[in-house]
Amino acid sequence: MERQLGVALVDRSPRGSRLTEAGALVTDWARRIVEAAEAFDAGAQALRHRRDSRLRVAASMTIAEYLLPGWLIALRARLPDTAVSLSAGNSAVVAGQLLDGRADVGFVEGVGVPAGLDGVVVAQDRLIVVVAPGHAWARRRVPLGAAELSATPLILREEGSGTRAVLEAALGGLARPLLELSSTTAVKSAAVSGAGPAVLSELAVGEEVAARRLVGVPVAGVRLQRALRAVWPVGHVPAGPVRELLSLTRGVR
Repeated sequence: MERQLGVALVDRSPRGSRLTEAGALVTDWARRIVEAAEAFDAGAQALRHRRDSRLRVAASMTIAEYLLPGWLIALRARLPDTAVSLSAGNSAVVAGQLLDGRADVGFVEGVGVPAGLDGVVVAQDRLIVVVAPGHAWARRRVPLGAAELSATPLILREEGSGTRAVLEAALGGLARPLLELSSTTAVKSAAVSGAGPAVLSELAVGEEVAARRLVGVPVAGVRLQRALRAVWPVGHVPAGPVRELLSLTRGVR
């Protein structure tokens, strides 16, 4: 420090060393700097603790019901002291919660990343057309085309849902609603009851198709694959519990 400042800070002699007047002044300054650094470090640790003590997740229905439970159980094993809350809604609702600061990370299933958000693909999914076993399409061998699917009234999720957006993008226009329902479970129940055809994630209807409560209908010329994404506000870098949760989704495709 003497070399950097160009002044003597310590008088040295065979009997020992003592601070010069300049040395005493610099020591006083340094003490304040060290105390401020300690206060800054304590504050930063408190902020990290507050961040790490909770995780607010918002997710669209398919991800919330069929993927996130397993991820959150694994996260609990890694971070047992982190309180996690999960809010389920359509992709538009998830984006709104993130942009309003009501969620730390979101998961959506639409055609892209909502405006104002960054994201990363965490899984792949496919929509399938399903009907009750008594429906005429249950015995169909010729695949449905885009024109016939567009012309048929369907049991649909509400506007703003990722499932609805992907279907309409694949059809190149608006789908015709027979019923509009606000949850995957409700759409599935209506289809099982025989109300009409529905288009849902294969994650959501796997059990019903295996048990023959629903029948998958072949489709041709309609791209129903979609990416499932983790999203967060632009400019935010995933850290703490958010980063841990994202690490648990790796390898899921």
